[in-house]
Amino acid sequence: MRTKLIYIVIMLLGLIGHSQQDAQYTQYMYNTINVNPAYAGSRGVMSIFGLHRTQWVGLDGAPTTNAFSLNTPLKNSKLGLGLSIINDEIGPTTENTLSLDISYTVQTSETYNLSFGIKGTANLFNLDVSKLTIFDPTDLQFQNTRNVFTPNVGAGVYLHSGKSYLGLSVPHFLETKRYDDNSIAIFKERMTLYLIGGYVFNLTETVQFKPSFLTKMVTGAPLQVDISGNFLFNERFVLGAAWRWNAAVSGMVGFQINDGLFLGYGYDLETTKLKNYNSGSHEVFLRFELFKKDKKIVSPRFF
Repeated sequence: MRTKLIYIVIMLLGLIGHSQQDAQYTQYMYNTINVNPAYAGSRGVMSIFGLHRTQWVGLDGAPTTNAFSLNTPLKNSKLGLGLSIINDEIGPTTENTLSLDISYTVQTSETYNLSFGIKGTANLFNLDVSKLTIFDPTDLQFQNTRNVFTPNVGAGVYLHSGKSYLGLSVPHFLETKRYDDNSIAIFKERMTLYLIGGYVFNLTETVQFKPSFLTKMVTGAPLQVDISGNFLFNERFVLGAAWRWNAAVSGMVGFQINDGLFLGYGYDLETTKLKNYNSGSHEVFLRFELFKKDKKIVSPRFF
């Protein structure tokens, strides 16, 4: 037998496992490498990115995500290389994911490049039963901590210029089971299709505007659409807002501290019934880029 708490936890895992799937990001336009391997090296410099997200603050067992990535073009080649590490905690479960990305870029016109990428992923899923309140301590189902290792592969394409981008990707082709309860997959990773895009408009000499979108399609789950708009002032300060269809509205701010260092913050306010049980979600990131002494980005890019 199990307590009601265990049922709630399992229901939470099922809800997140079938709807959220991959870790969710409000500022996805800066974190493209996690969903599309073809992004690796597309900025033309080594880019180091770190993010912390606390989702649904005040709700027990809510997701907490830490992400780190590094991507760079390889010298004198059309190849790009990326490495990312994601730590995702939800209730009594922890997922640690390590991914390696390789991209190949071809120039399609004077302004556009088309990149192709593949992603290899190693995932370690952990269920800590000590965090559960168990009605029957002798229940064999909850005697040991569960550790499940699963590999995966993904691919993507990414069309980009200095002012726009459009990408299509499937980060994980294999549908893997993280946790089984009596042969029923309570937590299962499903194949997810991402479509992303954005464009930068020069409104004045000192103001730029970039609308962007992310569409996530998962079998057995509602379509997720994120639409955002960011303004860049004097190539230093970013102010924006976003809307997640039937889920949340968000505010975003960012500051280009110097040529290589960018700091960003986002806040989500739920629009679903969950808003009655949490005080929103917080997301902060830092991006650091290494430039050669004789090379600088003429105009800071949004993506």
